[in-house]
Amino acid sequence: MQKLSEIDPLAKQRVTPSPTQRQKLLENRLQREKEQGYQQLGELCLLGEYDAAKQLAKNNPNWGYEIVAGEVIET
Repeated sequence: MQKLSEIDPLAKQRVTPSPTQRQKLLENRLQREKEQGYQQLGELCLLGEYDAAKQLAKNNPNWGYEIVAGEVIET
């Protein structure tokens, strides 16, 4: 780690991604969040915590899942 006095605030430290790269990074992040959400919902259902799973799915509609009869269903 560099000392603060050694850092040049005007120097270019990292490359700014292009709009296409930004879009791809965003899509990747959203897909990871959706997969993690599915896993969390599935674990809650396995534990019998259906109400908690329903609430989590309701709080995260961007995941695209709902709980029906104790199972995670893609909407």
